[in-house]
Amino acid sequence: MAAFTSKDVARIAGVSQSTVSYVMTGKRPISERTRRRVLDAMEQLTYEPHSGARALAGRRTQVVGLVVPFGAGGQTFGLMPFIETIASSARAHDHEVLLVTADEGSAGLRRLAGRALCDAIIMMDIEEQDDRVPVAAALSVPVVLIGVPADPAGLHCVDLDFEAAARIAVEELADTGHDEIVVVGYTASAMERGLNFAVRVLRSARRWARERGLPLTVIEPVERGREAAAKAVDQLLARRSGGRLGVLVPHNDSIAPIMHALRKRDVVPGRDISLIGISPDREAEESDPPYTNVSEEPRDVSRRAMETLFWLLDPSSGVERPAIDLVAPRLTRRTTVLPPPSN
Repeated sequence: MAAFTSKDVARIAGVSQSTVSYVMTGKRPISERTRRRVLDAMEQLTYEPHSGARALAGRRTQVVGLVVPFGAGGQTFGLMPFIETIASSARAHDHEVLLVTADEGSAGLRRLAGRALCDAIIMMDIEEQDDRVPVAAALSVPVVLIGVPADPAGLHCVDLDFEAAARIAVEELADTGHDEIVVVGYTASAMERGLNFAVRVLRSARRWARERGLPLTVIEPVERGREAAAKAVDQLLARRSGGRLGVLVPHNDSIAPIMHALRKRDVVPGRDISLIGISPDREAEESDPPYTNVSEEPRDVSRRAMETLFWLLDPSSGVERPAIDLVAPRLTRRTTVLPPPSN
């Protein structure tokens, strides 16, 4: 006989898993109508809640499945901060981490849940239109997405607020009197696959540039490495027509090669053009020269994702988590943005 869970009850009753937990534990007042829907769903599934956390814990694997982009052209640069933070959080909750490569697709998700290999799953490398999401939503274990697809199918999502990050960068360049913005875009693979963060950044940058009346050009695709960065720099410098040019580099792995290519051409950000990167603060501060950045902190995102995951495993253990939890970015001004013109 299949082992039904509170997630199945929630789906049948049309309520959240936390509501099912509150009906079972009595820790929060629930309307009689909602309580009856939950109880009816339990009866329909012949679901019997376990008596006490110890019995429930005895059925668990103490393993978290982590689906990472080690395949299918995934973006592996900068992955370690996510993995390290997720593994550390898992250990703090007496869990281990089982890595599954993203190229296994939906089959990998079904294998994790169907063979009872883990208690819950964290999914990375989310595409805007991701075929795995409806499969993940139907699994018997909680799934948390690092990323926000067009349709999360009721799953919890945690990520940087990439729309806000792009807006902050565009507004900084507008406020400092720039005449045009060039965005150094993503790789061909990222754009072909529709990775959610790339879509969100470019959509937001274009929107806010229109709002501020600034021409915006996206150079794409831009592959990794110095050769591709040099070509991108030649393209963006060709756009200079005597005005103030602002450059936005929204992906951390291209910032250092772009800076190197500018230096080779004796172009100094903050003197000749402006440059803003979306990257972790530490990398921006330690760069030569330190560049103005909008913060992208993978450890903060990973920490919040794990807090959400363990709350889903035990909804009575803490404050209810939002369905979409976005980490707010912040701008740190350093040396690579031209000061406003003096009139």
